[in-house]
Amino acid sequence: MPRTARIDIPGILHHVIVRGIERRVIFMDDSDRESFTARLARLLEQTGTDCLAWALLDNHFHLLLRTGPTKLSVFMRRLLTGHAVTFNLRHGRVGHLFQNRYKSIVCEEEPYLLELVRYIHLNPLRAGAVRDMEELGRYPWSGHAVLMGARELVGQQAEEILSRFGHKRAKALHAYRQFVADGIALGKRGELTGGGLRRSGSVASGKIESFDERILGAGEFVESILGELSEPRQAGSVLSLDELISRIAEMCDVDPDSLFRRTRIAGVAEARSIICYVAVREMGYSGADIARVLKMSRAGVTLAVARGDELLVSDPTLKEKITS
Repeated sequence: MPRTARIDIPGILHHVIVRGIERRVIFMDDSDRESFTARLARLLEQTGTDCLAWALLDNHFHLLLRTGPTKLSVFMRRLLTGHAVTFNLRHGRVGHLFQNRYKSIVCEEEPYLLELVRYIHLNPLRAGAVRDMEELGRYPWSGHAVLMGARELVGQQAEEILSRFGHKRAKALHAYRQFVADGIALGKRGELTGGGLRRSGSVASGKIESFDERILGAGEFVESILGELSEPRQAGSVLSLDELISRIAEMCDVDPDSLFRRTRIAGVAEARSIICYVAVREMGYSGADIARVLKMSRAGVTLAVARGDELLVSDPTLKEKITS
């Protein structure tokens, strides 16, 4: 049976799982791990990819990535090839290091983003690499340590995650740590990594929603992703951000200058949401690009993308007007 193609759309969340070939060790020592995380940080910065969570174990690792203009396939090829070459040279081995095909699951950000952050960051505890939450906070090979302030990783969007737990850092850290600790009792969370029907199907209403084994999300999200796959982007159709902002400001009948500041003027929030959605999901700009131009937080851009999606679904003609 032929393998299904990976979904590789700019601006969406991917849970990536990579295992060693025959489940062999891919990190022999801390030098291997340090080399890998340094390469990961460089690639995140070079490609405009956001990392929301990560964890390294001896024979596999997890990444939670939000892609920008660079495709996930390109990012992962550079990451995996670079690590394999370095690993083989250091340890005097030849041949493949990873399983032929890494696993990537497209994820609906709401309500799954924080659940996936917790799931990934608890991996070292579930695997026995650490004994308790105190040790997990110091474990240097997980994004949890970055959030707790025990290490740094350029490209990890720690502030975006913490902002969801409060505006003051101390309270946000406490709430985040408790959120992670509460996840211990939930176990392995197979529904976050299992097959398509278990992830994105629902029979609560007596009707099975659309599902796809490559997608974690509700039926409407699955349909929207599959719809994007059936409508490939045309080369050369990307507007500059200035052009996009001007076009949407005119469509929404708002002053373009009002889009660069917080205001209660009618229509501005909706226009900003549409800009965020189209720029990230349709044109491949990174969340960092949008946050910088519109003077928003990264978390604010993420929420605006979701709101923009809702607005465009309710009026499909808007997208045609913007991109035509």
